[in-house]
Amino acid sequence: MDPIDTGSGSILRQPKAVWATAGASVVAFMGIGLVDPILPSIAEGLDATAGQVSLLFTSYFLITALAMLVTGFVSSRIGGRRTLLLGLALVVVFAGLSGTSGSVGELVGFRAGWGLGNALFVSTALAVIVGAAAGGSAAAILLYESALGLGMACGPLLGALLGDANWRYPFFGTAALMAVGFACIAAFLTEQPRPARKTSLLDPVKALGHGGLASTAVSAFFYNYTFFTVLAFTPFVLDMSPYRSGAVFFAWGVLLAVFSVIVAPRLQKRFGSLRVLGGSLVLLAVDVLVLGHGGHTAAVACTVLSGALIGVNNTVYTELALGVSDAPRPVASAGYNFVRWFAAAAAPFFAPRIEEWSDVHMPFTVAAVTAVLGALVVLVRRRSLTAEAEELRPRHATEDGVGVFAN
Repeated sequence: MDPIDTGSGSILRQPKAVWATAGASVVAFMGIGLVDPILPSIAEGLDATAGQVSLLFTSYFLITALAMLVTGFVSSRIGGRRTLLLGLALVVVFAGLSGTSGSVGELVGFRAGWGLGNALFVSTALAVIVGAAAGGSAAAILLYESALGLGMACGPLLGALLGDANWRYPFFGTAALMAVGFACIAAFLTEQPRPARKTSLLDPVKALGHGGLASTAVSAFFYNYTFFTVLAFTPFVLDMSPYRSGAVFFAWGVLLAVFSVIVAPRLQKRFGSLRVLGGSLVLLAVDVLVLGHGGHTAAVACTVLSGALIGVNNTVYTELALGVSDAPRPVASAGYNFVRWFAAAAAPFFAPRIEEWSDVHMPFTVAAVTAVLGALVVLVRRRSLTAEAEELRPRHATEDGVGVFAN
């Protein structure tokens, strides 16, 4: 089957509203890896340490985690279109302010505001795409995940191209692109039907009372620590020019996209979700050990290769989070993301400090241990996961699902 043919139509035949939302989603996901290749340049430009600059990720994802309790509450009351526009407006403002920062403290604060806007946008975008797309939910989900992969791949590339001239330019570029996305959504997207039941602030927390969902979230917490050690700390280890670092993380993002959308579903179908997840986590642990303890060439190769393993893990975790409990999928996803994004905030904070306390190899050793811990949670709690996991199919979400921001 053609990868863009879902059986009910091509993902390319979509209304303008869908393309506007998908295009803005690409830029939103670009913002995650945008600063990767320019972290050393930012540190030099603001006379900051690696530990201080790593807080750009910490503030971003800490606010993202907390915002997971708010996004459903907001969108169920003001509607998907207004939530998207609110999120985009916040990103435009805070991305632009990030480029004007005079100190690393200001930049960290502006990235926190950016994280709030991004959380509001990406947690709502999938539901909007599914509601407006032609060809059924399968086409919509494939389009959304393609946007995610493209954004994760192109973010470092844009950061390198603009950041080579000045570290401030990628922030201004992102603000400009998101402003275009705001205009397109305002022009082409009509308001979507609101859910019959409004989401409360505590619904995602209550959903974590389910053992299977809680186990998935805890395992993903450990995995995310490994993921964001690679994303936030590796640029300092590679010590490359923005162009070369951007090329490395572009290749990383391409593998992430391909393995998330194409390879992971096929592996799940053949071996089952839990076996694929456990094996991929162990391989990721080996990969980051070699990344941290090998030579420069090995570090580059393992950074790129980690994108494939991360892509597989992202997809399987999403499937488990959306299907393992009886909670509504938007609520289950919010609770799951609330837990796991705290690790995305922790890893950039602790990795450079672990290096200061020991050496450059130890952060990757810790990251390898957390990947193994994620696999152990899957192994120990497999009974609470198996019944649902056996029924899962590579669907990425369903019509009522929002929050594949899990990816």
